[in-house]
Amino acid sequence: MSISNSAASAAGTRRPDGTHRVVVTGMGAVTPAGVGVTALWDALMQKKCCIGPITRFEATDFEVKCAGQVPDFDAVANGLTKKEARRFDLFVQYAIVAADEALAQSGLVMEQEDAARVGVSFGSGIGGIDTIQQGVLTLAEKGPRKVSPLLVPTMISNMAAGNLAIRYGMKGECVNVVTACATGTHCIGHAVRSIRHGYADVMLAGGSEASVNSISVAGFANLGALSKSTDPQRASRPFDKDRAGFVAGEGAGALILESLEHAQARGAHILAEITGFGSTGDAYHMTSPDPKAEGVARAMEQALEEGGFTPADLGHLNAHGTGTPANDKTESAALLRLCGQENGRKIPVTSVKGALGHMLGAAGAVEAIATVLSVSQSCVPPTCGFDQPDDQTNVNVAQRLLMNVPQKVALSNSLGFGGHNACLAISPYVLDAGKGE
Repeated sequence: MSISNSAASAAGTRRPDGTHRVVVTGMGAVTPAGVGVTALWDALMQKKCCIGPITRFEATDFEVKCAGQVPDFDAVANGLTKKEARRFDLFVQYAIVAADEALAQSGLVMEQEDAARVGVSFGSGIGGIDTIQQGVLTLAEKGPRKVSPLLVPTMISNMAAGNLAIRYGMKGECVNVVTACATGTHCIGHAVRSIRHGYADVMLAGGSEASVNSISVAGFANLGALSKSTDPQRASRPFDKDRAGFVAGEGAGALILESLEHAQARGAHILAEITGFGSTGDAYHMTSPDPKAEGVARAMEQALEEGGFTPADLGHLNAHGTGTPANDKTESAALLRLCGQENGRKIPVTSVKGALGHMLGAAGAVEAIATVLSVSQSCVPPTCGFDQPDDQTNVNVAQRLLMNVPQKVALSNSLGFGGHNACLAISPYVLDAGKGE
């Protein structure tokens, strides 16, 4: 706040309306590809399927056989104490490991920051479902006195945000935006707005999920949402004509977001800019997206407009792309509604869910990371599991790695049960970028 609006605008660090530009300075990931952003990006670029047979629980009696599980995860080996590994639910452990990586990459030193100006916006769609399930079993088998006194503070979904704030001493706002599968994107969007309007200088944002367990898989399977394919390589098929449901995934994605002024003042390396955010509701159905796709298209339009872009500027879409018949049909319709039939079919579309499965509350954060890397490296990763479209998903799904694709802006979509739509506009970082001069 020490720089006047006019001076900041002259330096290109503010938007035309005087609000702050928001940049990404650190990223971290825990995914079915392994621990770290490098493992994630290598898998996406190589079109590697990281889905496998369910090993987290005995799945003999389940129709669903495949999941995207984090392989060989060792919390202690990745920086947690033995006490933390025992006490924290797995979704919190994933969040901490991803956030540790993001903070390290950013170079942010909390001891040098005003802690009240650094916040956390980090969510989980389901929270500690392993803890809930175990608590219910303990109650039924051993009675109420044997239920852990830490059951509630271990299972509630805000504990990823709370424990991250405690770990790093971040004393600004600490929130958990829960919108099912749109959670990660909404948490990032909330963080962007907090920085843009001056409520924070830095935000740790993202999402985490650890719901590959028996009760969760049984519930999704009986809903008819999950793929029943026994072939992990063909279980998750975004936009493909033979798509038949999503594959349950898990992990976490974390991003360090800062105002451009703050990042420049401390000499941070800037990875990309979050240029826009859109958020809408379908008001249509508890689990199905509105087939008219108006809400999704409107969220995409909002994100572009906030960044000063038009649909003609769109370089690619990192789609929600779950591989369910309804989602992919609706999201395709939304893109064509946004860009027009002819132009919409030219926009490259990618989905990471063919490689990773659907990471639910973590999905939007991991997809935002992929989009940051895509725009900064001028590429579009291919879509695992996609072979051919049908008439309902006739969009330009990337089947191979697209290189040398400079982009002004890309969009990252998330859709959640309840009709929640969220979209981030992400651009390569350019100092003036036409935003303040």
